[in-house]
Amino acid sequence: MTARVVMVQGCTSDAGKSALVTALCRWLRRRGVAVAPFKPQNMALNSAVTEDGGEIGRAQAVQAQAAGVPAHTDFNPILLKPNSDTGAQVIVHGRAVTNLDARAYHDYKRVAMEAVLASHRRLSARFEAVVVEGAGSPAEINLRANDIANMGYAEAVDCPVLLIADIDRGGVFAHLVGTLALLSDSERARVAGFVINRFRGDIALLQPGLDWLERETGKPVLGVLPYLQGLHLEAEDALPRQAQAKPEARLRVAVPALPRISNHNDFDALRAHPQVDCVFVGPGEAVPACDLIVLPGSKSTRADLDWLRRQGWEQAIARHLRYGGKLLGICGGLQMLGRSVSDPLGLEGAAGSSRGLGWLDLETTLHSHKQLRNVRGRLAFADVAVGGYEIHCGISSGAALARPAVHLDDGRGDGAVSDDGQILGTYLHGVFDQPEALAALLRWAGLAQAQALDLHSLREDGIDRLADAVQAHLDTEALAGLFGLERETCTA
Repeated sequence: MTARVVMVQGCTSDAGKSALVTALCRWLRRRGVAVAPFKPQNMALNSAVTEDGGEIGRAQAVQAQAAGVPAHTDFNPILLKPNSDTGAQVIVHGRAVTNLDARAYHDYKRVAMEAVLASHRRLSARFEAVVVEGAGSPAEINLRANDIANMGYAEAVDCPVLLIADIDRGGVFAHLVGTLALLSDSERARVAGFVINRFRGDIALLQPGLDWLERETGKPVLGVLPYLQGLHLEAEDALPRQAQAKPEARLRVAVPALPRISNHNDFDALRAHPQVDCVFVGPGEAVPACDLIVLPGSKSTRADLDWLRRQGWEQAIARHLRYGGKLLGICGGLQMLGRSVSDPLGLEGAAGSSRGLGWLDLETTLHSHKQLRNVRGRLAFADVAVGGYEIHCGISSGAALARPAVHLDDGRGDGAVSDDGQILGTYLHGVFDQPEALAALLRWAGLAQAQALDLHSLREDGIDRLADAVQAHLDTEALAGLFGLERETCTA
């Protein structure tokens, strides 16, 4: 078997590449096609643990869900996790291999391309179709040399490309025509068509522009996707800051928007819950009165701990606890709640040790070997099922761990609960994702009658809505041709 490979590239970041790949994976799965998602290179602090015990971007895990296959490291062979403004941890086939600054990584791309092509070959042999997501824009001409994320990959494997642009941010025709103009002749030739994303309004008013675009470029517009409100899909990396009106909200949750916040998808269930007002508090913003403060994961725990102190969170947390509020730390947030965080090897920055917030009697030391596990267990204080995944370099020890937050099925205890039950810490990402665990944690935080919410079902609904939009608004006959399927009547 040799898969048909189609790549989605975007005129800008957040143009809709991840969503379109997700939609195409579900659209193909509905037709009985064995399909896999693929992103050669991803830069994100939101990651997932795969079935083969590695680490990939969260977006590829969601795309795997859309395709109906377990997440695998081949779906995202190169993952970059920024740990400074100019450097990142480099993860190859799910394992951290080194830390490089931007210039050094540019030279490393030759090595990275070998890993990308190895994954490509394995997926092409296992699946009938592979839907590939680019990164950023193919028109970043300063990064064209040794490119592995966009046209460099497409040229290497000789696949067609769909170019998607976001009309909601304006300038959609300039984005498409300008991107096409900056490509080489061979790159331009492999663009099979355009997709316009996030349209709201009367399509008849847009049609003259679409006709012009096709005449000007000689490329077909394969369709215009509508702006879909209320999708509960994980953002690849950008922190969601848009406020949601929730007249039924009874519980307020505040989360510091750490400079290196990781896996902020941990809060998707809280943001989706109609009775919970969950806000990210950015730099310079006052810490609001709330029922629950959650310290999130961090790629640079000591640096983000310093940031918390500069922003006044240490005093705000103490005041919050005095007034009876609850405090939860997840992964790096758990480490911050202890007495100290030590990084003797300089894994996340300069080597050294930092004083923790001191609310839990534990100490954490960062080690070179990263813990990567999918786990299940039961919340200790409520005896309900909980699931999640661990991604951390820190090993914690101390008396607080004698009162674990979670009893894991593998016999280990996870995290800690304070003696008075007011403070809880866990290494589990996804701790809010299971309906029973979410309800129990909301009751612990003060919401006595929490409505049920199933985040997995919400994501499934979102994926299906995306696939429905592809069926209704794109040229499915042309898509079927690209994927080598039996051609069908166009429904665009």
